[in-house]
Amino acid sequence: MKQLVLEDGTIFVGEGFGSDRESIGEVVFNTGMTGYQEVISDPSYCGQLVTFTYPLVGNYGINRDDFETVNPAVLGVIVKEHCEHPSNFRNEETLDAFLKAKHIPGISGIDTRKLTKIIRQHGTMRAIITSSDRSVNEVLQELKEAELPRNQVEQVSTVKPYVVPGRGKRIVLMDFGMKHGILREFTKRNCHVTVVPYHTSAAEIERLKPDGVMLSNGPGDPKDVPEAIETIRGLIGKVPIFGICLGHQLIALAAGADTSKMKFGHRGANQPVKDLRSGRTYMTSQNHGYAVDRGSLQNTDLELTQHSLNDDSVEGLQHKEFEVFSVQYHPESSPGPEDTAHLFDEFLERIERTEEKTKEESLCLNAQI
Repeated sequence: MKQLVLEDGTIFVGEGFGSDRESIGEVVFNTGMTGYQEVISDPSYCGQLVTFTYPLVGNYGINRDDFETVNPAVLGVIVKEHCEHPSNFRNEETLDAFLKAKHIPGISGIDTRKLTKIIRQHGTMRAIITSSDRSVNEVLQELKEAELPRNQVEQVSTVKPYVVPGRGKRIVLMDFGMKHGILREFTKRNCHVTVVPYHTSAAEIERLKPDGVMLSNGPGDPKDVPEAIETIRGLIGKVPIFGICLGHQLIALAAGADTSKMKFGHRGANQPVKDLRSGRTYMTSQNHGYAVDRGSLQNTDLELTQHSLNDDSVEGLQHKEFEVFSVQYHPESSPGPEDTAHLFDEFLERIERTEEKTKEESLCLNAQI
């Protein structure tokens, strides 16, 4: 038996599965009905214990195709019930076997509805998955003294640059904890992608002569990666930029706006977002605990383009002068609806416009000479 102990003293006792190791992290919840494999392998969950609100998890097993990274960074999995005998034509192993192989602890048989209500009421908090034999007072003291790391991006970013070759546009992708879905969207469009670490400087990126720069998703507080903010600030106006999730927040900080921690964040595949330009509403996949402060946009060169219909939070931004735009959600949609995959096409169109503008300016300059 295992127990999940929250820092406010709430205790849930359940059955352990996956790894037997103890794990301390920030407890959050995901509202998606499917996509548990993509969620568990999403690097943006680094440092977190994920609660699945859907009552049955693991029923279609684990397959080779739905991973978002090779080595998951999630610290624990919390479910009402995990399926021990999955049934699906793509199934290759059980959730339990996968978590054991990746050294990720799980706990099942607890009231995840109650846990979710606690998080919604009090906000995300630290928690521990541990043996039910341990003293609650001892566990609470350990939680009180525990300090959660703030270098999550460093943990999940690539160490060295690498190339995914293509014959199309040349994209530099800054990896803050990139989901493989982003690479899939670019390879579909035959782009030549160079993935670089989170701390790559603007000068190093400019040497790669990119047609555009992609800022990926990632975990944690965007203010914990000041070097990335400086890089983005140095690239604005020099090359088209597209930011997703953490990349969206970093663009805001680079342009002088502010971000703050949300009470319990957005995590799920069913978040409605309204585009203020077209009036259209999209269903989106989201996973973030921080958001751009709407009021902080007033004295910047950014304008609001999309907002959440659930809580009115900032979901899309666009630079008033340069080809720089971003969204808080995941247009690569893994897991989730594919309503917004067209944003990758929009990014390439912005690159085309920039190239045409540069050609026209060059022709005008030559004509003057």
